[in-house]
Amino acid sequence: MVGNGKMNPSSEAEERGMKSLLKWAAKYGIEVSESCSSLGLGHCLGVSWFPGAGGRGVAALRPISKGELLLKVPKSALITTDSLLSRDETLSLALKAHPSHSSTQVFTVCLLYEINKGKASPWHPYFLHLPHSYSILATFGELETQALQVDYAIWAAQKAVTKAKYEWEQAFTLMKELKLKPPLLTFRAWIWATGTISSRTLHIPWDEAGCLCPVGDLFNYAAPTEDPDSFENVENWQNEHAKDDLDIHHSQRLTDGGCEEDVAAYCFYAKKNYNVGEQVLLSYGTYTNLELLEYYGFLLEDNPNEKVFIPLDLDMYSLSCWPKESLYIHQNGRPSFALMCALRLWATPLQQRKSIGHLAYSGCPISKGNEIYVMKWIGKKCDALLKEMPTSVEEDKSLVHLMDKMEEYENLGEWVKKASAVFGGEFGDNNILKAAYGVEGDDELTSLVRTKMLIDRWKLAVQWRLMYKTVVARCISYCTDIVNSLSTQ
Repeated sequence: MVGNGKMNPSSEAEERGMKSLLKWAAKYGIEVSESCSSLGLGHCLGVSWFPGAGGRGVAALRPISKGELLLKVPKSALITTDSLLSRDETLSLALKAHPSHSSTQVFTVCLLYEINKGKASPWHPYFLHLPHSYSILATFGELETQALQVDYAIWAAQKAVTKAKYEWEQAFTLMKELKLKPPLLTFRAWIWATGTISSRTLHIPWDEAGCLCPVGDLFNYAAPTEDPDSFENVENWQNEHAKDDLDIHHSQRLTDGGCEEDVAAYCFYAKKNYNVGEQVLLSYGTYTNLELLEYYGFLLEDNPNEKVFIPLDLDMYSLSCWPKESLYIHQNGRPSFALMCALRLWATPLQQRKSIGHLAYSGCPISKGNEIYVMKWIGKKCDALLKEMPTSVEEDKSLVHLMDKMEEYENLGEWVKKASAVFGGEFGDNNILKAAYGVEGDDELTSLVRTKMLIDRWKLAVQWRLMYKTVVARCISYCTDIVNSLSTQ
C-alpha cells in the first residue's frame, strides 16, 4: 500500500494515545484487552505497525480462520448523522431549515459541529486519534494535479476539488448559523472533514453517508481478488457489469462486515485464514488506483482491480454497445473483453460488420488477420502514448527513488536543487518551493508541515502515473507476444 491517512509510529506519545483510545473504546463496549497485548482488540487481534504495508494496522495474535468474527463495535459507539442529531436539538433544528444539502454534506456539517464542542463531545478521544490531514484528490493543488500527467486523472482531480469547494460554499451559511469556531469554517477544515468521511466511513443501510466506526477503522485495505473480466460470454459479461453500474462507493463500502441489528453492533469478519503476526485486512470494495486515491488517499502497488484507459477514436466509441468505462486495459496488460470486442468490430470492413458482428459481440476472434491488426493497433497506440508523456517510466522510477531519499538531505532547498539537476522541467522555477511556501502569514513550522503534505501528495501523483505507464508498457508486450504467436501459426 502506498500512502494512507494512518498515523506514523513516532514515539511513546503515540502508543500512549492509542492506549487512551482503546481505554475510551472499552467504556463504549468495544472489546479491547490488555492481557494478551498492550494494544489488544477483542480476543485475537492487536494494533501493530506494518512498514510499507499500510502503516498502523491490525495483527493476528493467534491463528484466525476465514469467516471468524474479529471484532464487534456496538451501535452506540458509531458516529452517524442520526446519532449526532439525536443528541443536539440546536443542530437538528438548524438542519431542518436547509433541506437541500446532500447526505454527505449533512454528515460533514454534523461532524464539524461535534468537533466544535471539544472535550464536551463523548467522541472527543476518538477525534484526537484521527489523522491531521489526508491525501485524497480533493486536496490536490495545481502542482500535484498536473503531476498526474494523464488527462482523465487530471480531470478527476480538478473535478474533486471543484465539487468540494462547491459543497463547502453551499454549507457555509449553515455552519455560520451553528456558530462554528472560525478555524472550523475554513475550506481547509471542510476538506479535512470530507476526507475523514470519505476515507473512514463504513456502509450502513439507513444512511448513504455511512458511519464512522471507532477502532473498526484501524483495519487496512485489501483489494478483492476476483477478476472482473473473467467471463466466457456476453451474458456473463453483462451480468458482471450490471453490478459495476451500482454506486460501489456507498453500496459496497465494506464487504467483510456490516451492521447487524440482532446484536446491535458493527461486526467484522476474517476474509481469509491468518497466521500469528500476520496483518488482518478488510476489503472496502472494488477500486482502481485512481478511485483509491480519490476516496482514500492511497495507492496499491499491485492492484488486481486496476483499469488503465487509453484514448480511442470517436468512431470506436460509437461502434461499441458497451459503456466507455468497460473499454480499458487490465493491470497485467491484457485489453478488457469489451475493448477487444469493440476493436475487432471496428477493424472489420463496413460491409461485413452486419454479417459477422455477432462474433465480435460474443468475444470470439473474427479472423487471424483481424486479430493481428487489432493487436498491432493497440500496441502502436500504447507506444505513441508513452512517447508523448513528459517523463518516461525510468525517469519516474528515479524520481520516486529520490523522493524516498529526501530525509537524507539537510533541507528542502538542497533536495530540490538535486532533483532540478536530474529532472529539470518538473522543478522549473522552483515550483515545489513556490507551492509549499506560497501562503502568506504561515510561520516556519507551518510552512514545513505544509511542504511535507504537498510533497506526499506529489509523490502519490508520480507513483500513480508510473503505475499507469507500467500497465501501458505491459500491454505493448502482451500485444507483441500475441502478434508473434499468431504470425507463426
